Amino acid sequence: MTESRRYKSSLSVPIEGYIAEKQALGYAFKKGTALLKNFDSYAHSHNLTEAVLSKQLVMEWTARKPNESLSTQCGRISLLRGLAEYMNRVGYSAYVYPKAMNTVNRYTYIPYIFSNNEVKRIFEGCDQFPPNNCTPNRHLVLPLLLRMLYGCGLRISEAVQLTIQDVDLKNGSLYIRNTKFNKERILPMSESLKERCREYCKTADIGKLGNPYFFPSPYRGHYSEATLYKLFRDVLRKASISHLGRGKGPRIHDFRHTFAVNCLKKWVVDGRDLNNCLPYLSAYLGHEDIRGSQRYLRLTADLYPDLISKIEKSCSYIIPEVKPYEAD
Repeated sequence: MTESRRYKSSLSVPIEGYIAEKQALGYAFKKGTALLKNFDSYAHSHNLTEAVLSKQLVMEWTARKPNESLSTQCGRISLLRGLAEYMNRVGYSAYVYPKAMNTVNRYTYIPYIFSNNEVKRIFEGCDQFPPNNCTPNRHLVLPLLLRMLYGCGLRISEAVQLTIQDVDLKNGSLYIRNTKFNKERILPMSESLKERCREYCKTADIGKLGNPYFFPSPYRGHYSEATLYKLFRDVLRKASISHLGRGKGPRIHDFRHTFAVNCLKKWVVDGRDLNNCLPYLSAYLGHEDIRGSQRYLRLTADLYPDLISKIEKSCSYIIPEVKPYEAD
């Protein structure tokens, strides 16, 4: 089935054009494409005859569903806002959902920050993870991948998409591509992590059968995030760390948050100027802007009260305020 046949409503042409524009700009846009397919079916069911995105259609499709989170609704609103703006640019008539009508704070989630003792127990559990006949390299992949997340602050999606060529064993660096905000970057590894990568390549026989990924799945391609999350939950149980349920943590992504907080803590202890350091942390983590890094200042201050005076002395004005609803 061709892409053009997937869309049936009178809005099919601008929908296809919008998707093509996003992909031409470098976005994978997989989730957006899937949602627009859903929206196209919805619009088709209303028997529209013109390529007009009306206010009524927008408001009906973006209305909050039962048990739907605010962030999920806002994602649908943002998608149609983008479609409407595209349609208006290319000559169609489209209602643009006002930004002020519905917003969500991206930074309300409170990450779980692993203590040094918890990290030690997690790594010990990984190192004792048993081999499996169906996935013969599982016990080798998991210990290295979690250490890479903790030591380099990667997103799990960035780690699993690493290819063999992206891991420079000579210089000890990782080339991170196809990232969330298109922030390609080269990250250094510690000497110990570099040596672990070298040993892993020898033991796991990376590159066999033509699989280009550094963490290859036995079923072709790379390990999936869902599979690694399930394995991570097993490791948490072995480490006697309570898992609070889906989306409530500790999550595998919390290694990234722990990396950022530990980095800021070290800078504070070393007397570094955080005003100068924060942009480096933001670039290192591949954040869209510095706000994503500023929130770690509050986390660092909350976790280590003895550092508050030092943090406030150098940059209290950029520590984000915590609204009452953010603490719930």
